[in-house]
Amino acid sequence: MPSDSPATPMNQDISNVLRDWPYDPARINARLVQGDDGVHRLQVRVDLGILQMELEGRPDGQRPHGSPSLLEYFEDRVERGERPEDENEGETSTTDEVGAPEDDAPGEGGGPGRPALTSDECRALREEAVQFYHRYVALMALEDHERVVRDTTRNLRVLDLCREHGPTEADRTVLEQFRAYILMVRTQALARLHLADEQTKAAVLAIDDGLEALRLAFTEAGEPHLLADAPEARMLRAMRDALAPRLPVSQAGELRSRLEQAVRTENYELAAILRDELRLLESQEPGAKDRGAGPGPAPGPGPAPRPERGEGP
Repeated sequence: MPSDSPATPMNQDISNVLRDWPYDPARINARLVQGDDGVHRLQVRVDLGILQMELEGRPDGQRPHGSPSLLEYFEDRVERGERPEDENEGETSTTDEVGAPEDDAPGEGGGPGRPALTSDECRALREEAVQFYHRYVALMALEDHERVVRDTTRNLRVLDLCREHGPTEADRTVLEQFRAYILMVRTQALARLHLADEQTKAAVLAIDDGLEALRLAFTEAGEPHLLADAPEARMLRAMRDALAPRLPVSQAGELRSRLEQAVRTENYELAAILRDELRLLESQEPGAKDRGAGPGPAPGPGPAPRPERGEGP
């Protein structure tokens, strides 16, 4: 016989949880917890409480339009050559931030003058990318490099999609300020994956590829002169310099060959990188001290810096 007494309400106060896990402003406070369903989830302690995220799919666990994320949904729509939903047909023009009409960009998904994305959809993609940003920053703290590579690669796809199919100049360019940071974090995570497998050469090659990706990004942005002093490039060069002495001496010949190829193709940024690696490598050879003092200890690969231009993706 069922009881007539009212059920005891569940206590929703989390003060004890917060007390047991104090917030430390000097570091990223992240941990994995196992839910009642046996699934592990990611938690981040912030000053006002706790953020909880799924480890797979969207961090908030949602499946918009039945897709893993909005990115996959819009990528599929563009690939099918479809336009935004017919519900937007009533809109007569796309306006920029001050309300003035702006020319549509040619979009592969909708043909010239018919962008494959709306401004609202670009904004939704940006908001979704911030979720993935919060997750990969926390995963960096937990040294889950494989998932960091996954989420940063995914956010780079968001930048590409908006740049190619956004309807306004703002939609196409607003995320580009974060491209260098995302490339740097992805490169660091790739290198550390290789180092975990004791593959120093592969780690150095990953860093070289990341530096080349940065060079292309700055060149495409029309700012190649900013690359040398960019904090993202400095961070990757410091990580590479720390790893170069760990390469076998037998790699010197290969580095020289790659240096000659870089000079022939006028890729002077890569040539400078390879030249520095070769000098560090040669300084470790027997007799190097007799030939003159080599460079001092290189700084270790420190944690990725947080973006200074605002929060995001």
